Order: sequence, then C-alpha cells, then structure tokens
Amino acid sequence: MGTAWPFRGGLSAYNERLANELESQGMATEIVTFTVQYPSILFPGKTQYSEEPSTFEPIRRKLSSINPISWWRTANYINAQQPDLVITRYWIPFMGPCLGTVIRLLNKKIKVICLLDNVIPHEKRIGDSLFTSYFVKPIQKYVAMSQSVMDDLYSFKKTASCALNPHPVFDNFGEKLDQAAAKSELNLDANNDYVLFFGFIRRYKGLDLAIRAFAEWKERLPNKKLLIAGEFYGDAEFYTSIAEELGIKDDIIWHTDFIPDSRVKYYFSACDIVLQPYYSATQSGVTQIAYQFEVPMIVTKVGGLPELVEHGKTGYLVEQDPTDIANHLVQFYEKGRAAFDEDMKRAKEQFSWKNLVNNFVKLYQES
Repeated sequence: MGTAWPFRGGLSAYNERLANELESQGMATEIVTFTVQYPSILFPGKTQYSEEPSTFEPIRRKLSSINPISWWRTANYINAQQPDLVITRYWIPFMGPCLGTVIRLLNKKIKVICLLDNVIPHEKRIGDSLFTSYFVKPIQKYVAMSQSVMDDLYSFKKTASCALNPHPVFDNFGEKLDQAAAKSELNLDANNDYVLFFGFIRRYKGLDLAIRAFAEWKERLPNKKLLIAGEFYGDAEFYTSIAEELGIKDDIIWHTDFIPDSRVKYYFSACDIVLQPYYSATQSGVTQIAYQFEVPMIVTKVGGLPELVEHGKTGYLVEQDPTDIANHLVQFYEKGRAAFDEDMKRAKEQFSWKNLVNNFVKLYQES
C-alpha cells in the first residue's frame, strides 16, 4: 500500500521493484495505490503523473489521501482479498491519517509491516508528531532503511519490532552505458567531465552548497562541470541567483525538468561522481542509483548517508561546507575514478532486494 504508477518518482519505482521481487520469490502480490496522492495545491512540482508505463501489475487505484470514505473502501477491498501480509510505506506525516485509518480497519488476522523512509520529516510542519503518533500506534513491525530512522521510530514507539535494511540498489533503471555515448545522448561536451547533482531540488538537499563548491573547484579543476538534473520543488531563483552572484551560471549545466526513469541511466553513465551535499537525510534513492551504475559519491555527514558510503572507498564523507566539498572533489580527480571501481562493485552486491524480502519474511514469521 503506497505510491505506484501512474504516479512518478522514486517511491513509485521502489514499490514496483519490491512488488516484482515478491512475485519472483513466489508470493502473489498486488499494489494498492492512490486516486489522489497529494492535492494539487500541496504538490510543489509540475505534475504528479508519469508519462511512462508501469513496471508491475496489478496496481489498484483505491485510496484518496484526503477522502475518508476511500479509506473505508480501501480497507474493505484489502479485507476481501484476504492477504497474509500488508506492507505499508510511510514517508511523510501527511499520510498518517489516511494510512493509519486503513490499517485500523483491516481484519485483525492480517499482519501489517511498515517500510519506513522517514519518521521525522526533512521539512517540518504543524501536526507532524500528531499524525505520526496516530500512524504508528496500531503497527508493531517495521523495516527501517537507516539507523537514524530506526532511532526516530523508537522515540515514538519503544515496543516496536524493527529490522534494519538499507535501500536496495535501484537496478530497474538499466545497466551502465559507455560514458562517451551517454554524454552524446545528453548533448554534453565530450571534452568535459561531469559532477552530477540528481533528483528533485528541495532546500534540504543542499544544491546551494554544490553551487558554492563549484565556484571553488572551477579554477582548480579545468574542464569539470556541475550537471544539475532534476525538477525544482521550490524557488529556482534562489539557486540561479547564487550562481549569478558567483559568476558561474553559464558554467553549470541545468537540466531542470523531471527526469523520467528511461533517461536516468544516461545521467549516471555520463558523470564521474555524484554529489549529495544534503543538510538533512535519512537514506537516499540517489545513493542506490549511484551504486547500480558504480559511480562514487560525495555525501555530507547527515542522517543515514554515512551508513551507505565508505569514506575513501566508495566515495567521501564531507562536512556541510563548500570548501570541504571542493577539496574532496580535487582529491577524487587526483586519485582517479578507477581507484574506486573494485570497492563500488563489492559494495553494490550487499544492497539486494532479496535481503529486503527476507527481512519481511522473518518479521512476518515472528509470533
């Protein structure tokens, strides 16, 4: 129960990939998703909907986040299917009343496990604690994708049974391509090397730090460009004005439309390293896309990101400081990307979808 096609983005991609893994291990699976996920007035992007086909069937559109009648109807539908297990996703307190009510209306014989992205949101709003408390009350079993999220869960529910399972590798975006071919596909100058900032652009993701770092590495690293790929979820001028102030706006490559799933492989294949200068984080799907394409990362020491990146082996852990980011980029290029190849391959293997399903099975089998 959570986001899926026709809605776009990482949550949908994750849920459909998980459903496919459950099916591949012999478990009859379907996804119950939304008719209305977010009211348009609350959605910061251009559209909530994907222009690409779904990667899993069946997907049932039953649930409106703002219509309590649909909550009752959704619970009745799920009860009629008589499932052994319902896996519900929780990523934002806004969904607490909707998902929490459906869970309360389920037949008590149905086991429920929650897959936790966040407990405490990156962007806080009035009512967050109340909505989260309401959601977690009827659920006893959880899978958290980082230790920081698990710790946050215990601050709300000390008796919860929780397994820790990092975000699996996003292998549904395809395989690594020849770098020159990927650059050509994106109309990038083949003579330049690219540092990638990828994903929805929100304040907590620290694009401003990336831009300021670029101003510092620009002179030290000739022919290196910052490639920004993702839709603005907020004020674009905040970032472009920083680049203008520093005199580097025209030196940055701006691809700020939504990047559909079929195009993701080109961006990660074209770049040398992925930059995640977040101000706050729990875990990140971007990190696991980078592992799929075996691209090293520079991430800030926040939330669950240090749990995913091995300093000096699969990338670098840095402070929320443009100079520190720039210094480690210089260090990366001095060392050479090839020095990270073996560690990237090794680390990639530990983030499997099979392990995630095994954790759900173990929790399900507990009394």
